[in-house]
Amino acid sequence: MADRSRGRGDPPQGSSDYQWLYGGRGGGESAGPSSDPEPTRVLPTYQPGERGGRGSRTPPPRSRSSGRRGRFGWVKLVLLLWLVFLVAVPVWAWSQIDKVNAEPNGSRPDSQPGHTYLLVGSDSRKGLSRAERRRLGTGTAEGRRTDTIMLLHTGRGPNLLLSIPRDSIVEVPGHGTTKINAAYAYGGPRLLVRTIENATDIRVDSYVEIGFAGFVNVVDAVGGVEICPKVAMKDPLANLDIEKGCQEADGPEALGYARSRKLSNLGDIDRAQRQREVVSAVGAKAASPWSILNPVRYTRLAAAGSESLRLGKTTGPIDTARFAWAMTRVSGDNGMTCGVPIVDLAVNWDSERAPRMFELIREDRVDEIPKSLCRPSGLAR
Repeated sequence: MADRSRGRGDPPQGSSDYQWLYGGRGGGESAGPSSDPEPTRVLPTYQPGERGGRGSRTPPPRSRSSGRRGRFGWVKLVLLLWLVFLVAVPVWAWSQIDKVNAEPNGSRPDSQPGHTYLLVGSDSRKGLSRAERRRLGTGTAEGRRTDTIMLLHTGRGPNLLLSIPRDSIVEVPGHGTTKINAAYAYGGPRLLVRTIENATDIRVDSYVEIGFAGFVNVVDAVGGVEICPKVAMKDPLANLDIEKGCQEADGPEALGYARSRKLSNLGDIDRAQRQREVVSAVGAKAASPWSILNPVRYTRLAAAGSESLRLGKTTGPIDTARFAWAMTRVSGDNGMTCGVPIVDLAVNWDSERAPRMFELIREDRVDEIPKSLCRPSGLAR
């Protein structure tokens, strides 16, 4: 009978046919582990308490390279989220901007090299409470009028910011010869664009408008701007009371400084110079790296612009982004700020100097505009 003391799977005693399981080659007693070129390997075991062993509280050590890969992964994630934030904020802001039809009727100047923006600062009180109107000294007038009119030309040369005094005497289509800001009062953006194009033969490619509240919010969003009044200024109508010399101004002070027209013999001419000064200062602060690195300022700046801007329907997001960038480069070596050449304080345009300046803008030859044409006041002297 078979020996039942062995298990079913046990090899016969003394058999060498199964020695390969234990490191042998099989086929003979002389075959041992040392003769097998590929002996069966026994995995190492860890005793309880050994480092990394079964039952050990200490995990096997991680390599330095795996730690660096982990940290690098977190850095990439943070950078990705920051990039999404930088893109999402302006996309959201763009969706909040009001659009207006600024395309004039009738014939217009042909397309011209470079890009010309019409920047309008309206005296709209939209969004301001009665207390805010009193604090800002904006009055209670209803409707919209053009408190500021500027042309921003960008092209192959330096950026040009050209002030058009609102009291300029021009031909307003359908309303005779009158002040240029009457065009906006009579027919809104479309008539204003048509009036400027007829008077200068410069094609307006994009329309940008900002109101009182928006101006204040933008200045505050960049943390205020530096202004440099040449004399102490106290104007109750603009709620302005500042000392002579360079100083930091918040939104309300900057608005009063840009609007006041009662403290100089130059009146609207001097006011236009101060408006360009403030606009340039805002652009310089907005271009600061801190405006991007500081998420609070970045968001506030985008929100302030979106809540107060009105754009022409043909002004797309790319044109708007280029406008914002150009406004940061209108002073110093990167740009020029000028007033329309005029002959008197009644703001009649110079019949020789003004057409010459307009021609150089139309031909995108801003870099050729001499100082005799680019005067802060617009006057020849």
